[in-house]
Formats: sequence, C-alpha cells, structure tokens
Amino acid sequence: MSSEMVSSLRIRAPEGTGCSLELAGPFVRFPAMLIDTACSACTAAVLCASLYLAGIISLDVAKSLFIGGTFLFSLGYGICLEWFWRGQTLGKRVLRLRVMDEQGLPLQLGQVVMRNLLRTLDMFPVLYLLGGAVCFLSGTYRRRGDIAAGTVVVRTPGVAPPNLENLSSHCHTPLRQYRGLGVQLRRTVSAEEASLALRALLHGDEMEPEARRAFFAELADHFRSRVPFLPDASGGLSHEQCVRAVLEIVYGLPAPERNNARPR
Repeated sequence: MSSEMVSSLRIRAPEGTGCSLELAGPFVRFPAMLIDTACSACTAAVLCASLYLAGIISLDVAKSLFIGGTFLFSLGYGICLEWFWRGQTLGKRVLRLRVMDEQGLPLQLGQVVMRNLLRTLDMFPVLYLLGGAVCFLSGTYRRRGDIAAGTVVVRTPGVAPPNLENLSSHCHTPLRQYRGLGVQLRRTVSAEEASLALRALLHGDEMEPEARRAFFAELADHFRSRVPFLPDASGGLSHEQCVRAVLEIVYGLPAPERNNARPR
C-alpha cells in the first residue's frame, strides 16, 4: 500500500479529454454509512415487530431475526441501491458521494457485490475501524472492499446545468420523438459522463479531424450501449450530432418550436 495520499481521481480519454473527481475520505463516508445502517436497521426492526405483533414468532425468535435481518438487509440494501442508482445509496445521495470503477469505466454488478460482501470484514473490530485504517493507508481512500472490487468513492458536488445554447443545433432530431428516452438517459448517464462529453464538444475543434471522428464515434457507441433503443432513435445523425442531442436531453434543454425554427 502507498503512504502517499491522493485526493482526486483523474479520468482521461483519447486526445487528452478528461475530468478530475475528488476522492471521498473516511470522515465524509462515515456519516453516509451511519445513514445507510440506520435505514437497514429500521427496516429489519419494522419487519420483526410486525411479525411479533401478528403472533407469528416469539420474542426470542424476533430478536434473532432482527440480528440476522439487519445483516441481510444491510447487504441487500447496499447491492441493490448501488447497482440501480449507479453507485449510490441513500446515505451517499445525501452526502453527494458515488462509487465508481477506479479506471472510470461503467460500474459492474460483480464489483458492487464484491465491495458489499467484504463490508463485513471492514467493519471489524467495531465501527469500521479496520476499513477506516485501510482507507488512510491505501493512499486513495479505499477500504478492502474497494481494493478487491477495483472501485473508488468520489464526491459529486451539485453543479448547475451548463448553458448549451452555443451547442444546440436548434433542429428536430429523431431522439426527441421518443418520450421515454429522456427518462432513460437521465437515469443511465452519470454527471461525470455528461461532463466528459460536454468537454469533448466544447474542445472538439482542437482535435485532428480523424481523431475527432474516432473519438465521437466511441462516445456515441458508449451512449448507445447504455440505452437499449438509442441506436434506432439516433438514426440519421452523425456520431457528434448524436452526442450533442444526448446532452441536450440529459441537461433538459427545451426542444425548439417547429414553426419557429430558423433555417441555418
């Protein structure tokens, strides 16, 4: 393990396009963990109390179920929410944290399961003492579960949506005809991915033409792989136009009126 502490994660894409994300240390992750633990414990307690009041189980059995249920709910709670919320639980959302692949790649289900299975080990001997110590010593604020899963936890401070007026083509694209596409894109495309794509569009003129075409082809294919029906919806658009249209939808840029659209 490295003793040199790194405070940010640098994600680089072809032609130098990239972004830097602040790593979350143990002091900001601990309150998020308390929130998640409280949610899991309350859920297990409500379930056990309901069974006990219904006369289905005895007090001793209810206590046993509470202990086992808290552990199972904690495990399932972390896996389910981190997978469906793309690296976030309720506690992480409140504290604006997110689990990410250490290389900036899409988070895989196996990584989510691995880091949550090893959470029990990080909790020993009490209050994440082992996990907290490893976070300090790892150099990248990663507990053992993160190291094994190849993940990091980053801070995602709220950022106001950028002004995309200069990027908007003000034309009707096939993407706007699909009402459910906006919901899918906003749920699937993370703020970090949108920020990277936005930087690529803003600095596209600085790339060589061939490298620019290759980069936007890769970026458009990435978005198409994340949303099942995007390939059909983006028919007729170039790769760069597809990325531009995706960002307009993700950031909520209103569609222009058809009757007022000006020819260019």
